[in-house]
Amino acid sequence: MVGPISEAERDSGNRKIKLALLAIVTVSPALLALQFGPSPVELLAALGGGLLLGAAVVWYLGRLAAEFTGGQRRPRRRR
Repeated sequence: MVGPISEAERDSGNRKIKLALLAIVTVSPALLALQFGPSPVELLAALGGGLLLGAAVVWYLGRLAAEFTGGQRRPRRRR
């Protein structure tokens, strides 16, 4: 029988999801810009803008998730 996941496993999984979401949102504007033949400066600007947007999205979703879980950390269950 499988028990509940540990706090460390939950934190690790959440960190991986946040990094994946950040990477997707960061790369998306640069990939769109590549369709129009950007200069290197424009490509870097698209990556920078995507990084800022991605950080804002991850921050917002983290705050939104905290509302549903009742805080940053779930209380530990007694055994």
